[in-house]
Amino acid sequence: MLDLRIANKGDRPRIVVVGAGFGGITAAKGLARFPVDIYLIDRNNYHTFTPLLYQVAAAEIESGQVAYPVRSILRKHDNANFILGDVVAVDFDRQLVKTDELTIYYDYLVLGIGSVSHFFNIPGAEENAYQVKTLDQATALRNQILGCFEHATHELDDIARRRLLTFTIVGGGPTGVEFAGAMIELINGPLRKDFPTLNLREVRVILIEAAATVMGSFASDLQRYTIKRLAKMGVELCLNSKVSRIERGKLLLEDGRSFISETIIWAVGVRANPLAQYWGLRTGRNGMVSVNEYLQAPDHPNVYIVGDLAMIKDDTGPLPMLAPVAIQEGRAVSRNIGRQIVKKEIRPFKYKDPGTLATIGRNAAVAQFTRWKFTGFVAWVLWVFVHLAKIIGFRNRILVLVNWAWDYFFFERAVRLIMPTERRTDNIHRPEQIDLAREKQPSRRD
Repeated sequence: MLDLRIANKGDRPRIVVVGAGFGGITAAKGLARFPVDIYLIDRNNYHTFTPLLYQVAAAEIESGQVAYPVRSILRKHDNANFILGDVVAVDFDRQLVKTDELTIYYDYLVLGIGSVSHFFNIPGAEENAYQVKTLDQATALRNQILGCFEHATHELDDIARRRLLTFTIVGGGPTGVEFAGAMIELINGPLRKDFPTLNLREVRVILIEAAATVMGSFASDLQRYTIKRLAKMGVELCLNSKVSRIERGKLLLEDGRSFISETIIWAVGVRANPLAQYWGLRTGRNGMVSVNEYLQAPDHPNVYIVGDLAMIKDDTGPLPMLAPVAIQEGRAVSRNIGRQIVKKEIRPFKYKDPGTLATIGRNAAVAQFTRWKFTGFVAWVLWVFVHLAKIIGFRNRILVLVNWAWDYFFFERAVRLIMPTERRTDNIHRPEQIDLAREKQPSRRD
């Protein structure tokens, strides 16, 4: 077997890419054009299309439709290899990457380890709120939502039942807005038919935002459109509302208000993966690594940073932590490493903004480009086609399109399954925990 702890014999440089997100996958595919050996490392053997994770949580598409095997992505490239594992340390001086099972020498290193949820030191947020950052988290949230409806069917106490049917989303950015809209459509569509004994007027979807408006990165007229649309759909908006604490089944605001809610979803924001700091890289705002104009790490010209981990600015300020940024960074890094190998001058990274889109619900979305803005049906169609085009794998595109069409024409969602995960709906508060210790028998409500 090849000893990965030492440099390659011969002229082929070895490039290690850590992270199979948008930046890492793009970099690895771009580098495969050059006479190099590539080793892509990730803890999962699949790439996740994260912009649609909220639809997994809202039972609109299956988890397998937003994931694609890494080995299938790299299959056409003979010089690209995949290693399943957790990177536990990086020795930048000796140029070694250490996983939980092996050690790999690199000539060039690309770090694209992504981001994690940012809880802003709010007590109880990490422990008691659901997240939508990974497939496991999205599936657990779907389980929770469907489980709450199942339990509510035989809950006789009004307070306990309303707690089960209250869904509180913290964060009025694109993820929070898109999930709120998807929740309303899930409730008013398939769940209304699945649970005829429930009074769905008791169901509440609450969106909490600390700022005075939602969708802060969009133009003000698009923000106003979003607010009006959400209110029309039935989402309860709480603007200028800062969370002070989250307890199990309860959310408290700084102004003294509180919400009793069995399901609290955290969609506030993200910060760079803290592993970079543990490995010895200098980090700054949001745990990001301030890279130079070529996306190189400080003091390490053979180490490149892509995606949510990279802090780089353009004329408008720091680039957002979005998939289009990571993809363009991955392309730029692959070209620059190729230039370094043949001793050519590397080129600075320049981001070209392709625009930003967010869907609110059926036939409703917002789209913002450099010169143009759209709302309503036109923006929604743009959102649909852009996201279909970006999903990896023809089969996944077809399946997602079929699910969307089925939902659109028949108001039906096929993925209403409670699947086994680490976090199950057994965590739902039982009646005895809220002073309802009397004997009860399930009954159908008229």
